[in-house]
Amino acid sequence: MVEIRKPIQMAEAVERVMSHVHKLGTEMLLLEDTYGRVLAEPIIAKHDVPPFDRSPYDGFAIRAADSAGASGDARKSFQVIGEIGAGHVADRSIEEGESYRIMTGALIPEQADAVVMLEQTVENEKGFTLRKPFEAGENISRQGEDAKKGERLVEAGTVIHPGTIALLATFGYSQVRVAKRPIAGVLSTGTELLDVADGLVPGKIRNSNGPMIRAQLTRMGVESKSYGMMEDDLDACTEIVERALQETDFLITTGGVSVGDYDYLPAIYERLGAEVLFNKVAMRPGSVTTVAVLGEKLLFGLSGNPSACFTGFELFTRPAILSMMGCTAPFMPRIQAKLGDDFKKANPFTRFVRASWSMTSEGIVATPAGFNKSSAVSSIARGNCIIVLPSGTRGFEKGMTVDVLLLGAEQGVERWEL
Repeated sequence: MVEIRKPIQMAEAVERVMSHVHKLGTEMLLLEDTYGRVLAEPIIAKHDVPPFDRSPYDGFAIRAADSAGASGDARKSFQVIGEIGAGHVADRSIEEGESYRIMTGALIPEQADAVVMLEQTVENEKGFTLRKPFEAGENISRQGEDAKKGERLVEAGTVIHPGTIALLATFGYSQVRVAKRPIAGVLSTGTELLDVADGLVPGKIRNSNGPMIRAQLTRMGVESKSYGMMEDDLDACTEIVERALQETDFLITTGGVSVGDYDYLPAIYERLGAEVLFNKVAMRPGSVTTVAVLGEKLLFGLSGNPSACFTGFELFTRPAILSMMGCTAPFMPRIQAKLGDDFKKANPFTRFVRASWSMTSEGIVATPAGFNKSSAVSSIARGNCIIVLPSGTRGFEKGMTVDVLLLGAEQGVERWEL
């Protein structure tokens, strides 16, 4: 007897998944190994930045008072008494009418309180002249203007990117406490599947979901174990799922979650005693996406159709993984864009359309990436974003404003309004 499934709304489905996420603990890593990891402790400024008053330009350090009254008709002369390179300090303080040639980043000498840029001077044998007065503090980077000692700069739960690494290095974090990364299990099911290297035969297709999912995990820096492909055999599939759950932190299966006679994942969940959080979502593609939980481990049953599989991973699996690692902003950033082409399909469920966005003279434009059925592969390859079309809408025309989820972004957001 075919099971009648009742779909739940996207927001509820996401909430059910996220409420069953368990953190994986922390570890210390060398700074150079932390890119892409999640901070497990905040970054605290250990000293002021800059740590001293410094020059933001190549030029001359002067006393501002000595430039008073300077004009094109009454240029002020300054004697250069030395040079200060970055990392060096002046031999002595400056006196009236004196200056130092100073390089970008160098410590401002005593008594100096302004920097004259090279292009504002006319140099001569003893020094230079200038034609405008300077105020105290002009062209000086003040100690602590970027960060004050003790300031909380980046919170725990933030994904580390190159800018974060620069900040950590600035404050001497040679070792950093980060969240542990999970190990994922990946299993593709379906008698129709061939290996990538196999030649096509009638009724068969090559397994694209397995390599795609592992690539999506790699993009996140997450290690995965492949459990290969399984024909629709209930006993064999159950045995592999049990083993995968023992060896990994969560399991992703592709295929086997529909309502056909050969779709065994629901039966496997029942055999294992897993709690099914949902087995149908009010979304297109991927309405049969199923998520279950066994103990502290999540089982993501993604569609066997490539576009539905890809979308299900990005909407449910990716934020759950990031949350496992303690990330406080695990969801894809959402922006608005103009629709680059008509999309006339009605949307009884929330529809997620693979698309490509670009910046144009009209602003950000997102254009559907081509063939957009759940079985499509080509549109996944061409897309760099996902257009979100709300349920209950009856088609969209070119130029209308739509919401867009950005794929592969370094920084996420704390929540969605789906």
